[in-house]
Amino acid sequence: MKEDGPHEDRPKAGRRGSVWVTGKERRGRGGQPSGLDRDRITATSVALLDAEGLDRFSMRRLAGELNVTAMSLYWYVDTKDDLLELALDTAFGELPLPDAEDTEADWREQLRALATEYRAMMVRHPWLSPIAGRFLNIGPNSLAFSRAVQRVVGRAGLPAHGVTGAISAVFQFVYGYGTIEGHFHARIADTGLSADEYFQQSLNVASEVAGTSEVLRESLALMDARGGDTVQEMLDRDFVFALDLLIAGIEAMVARG
Repeated sequence: MKEDGPHEDRPKAGRRGSVWVTGKERRGRGGQPSGLDRDRITATSVALLDAEGLDRFSMRRLAGELNVTAMSLYWYVDTKDDLLELALDTAFGELPLPDAEDTEADWREQLRALATEYRAMMVRHPWLSPIAGRFLNIGPNSLAFSRAVQRVVGRAGLPAHGVTGAISAVFQFVYGYGTIEGHFHARIADTGLSADEYFQQSLNVASEVAGTSEVLRESLALMDARGGDTVQEMLDRDFVFALDLLIAGIEAMVARG
């Protein structure tokens, strides 16, 4: 990967911690570029990632968007990875969280709400899924979300050793679902078609491939049984049903004691 400046985009092995631990010491001192601050840089990073994707994101491209030099950004961050970590936590800040004091609320409904919002975040920011596992995710918004999830699942009645497994089952499912859905929408955007037009075109193309007719007939029967007049309705129905299966599984494990 080509460097955007005097700092490497990718850290050396053993060097990297987290932007929340190893942030620039020069922030807050005099001499910073006029009109810049880390919040503005982060917000612009998110907007640029949304508009152009992860592959085109660079310190130089960001600097151009901010109308500053790439060197100016290094007053606030050490590497491009710092910006990605900040952008990741900013995205988590978009997630509404349940009231921590409301212990009487139905944990199932709170879990459904958290999972639904997480899915929407993954679709809204398709650049997020490739980097979600690259960082420690110890920013304030990420930690707040994790704490909310732990509290909600913790009220389900599972033994303590089963809480993290339940969280993994639900949110790794949501991560995968949201990632594939985000890729699907990105592919559609490149075609200029609507989701429903693209779906119908895909079926038409597949029907012309030898040996697919029986598989398509079976698939169409399942889709008809699922219901939904649009692609988005079908995606939503599958997500809701799958999430209900996982919640039912948690309830079954609680009942087993």
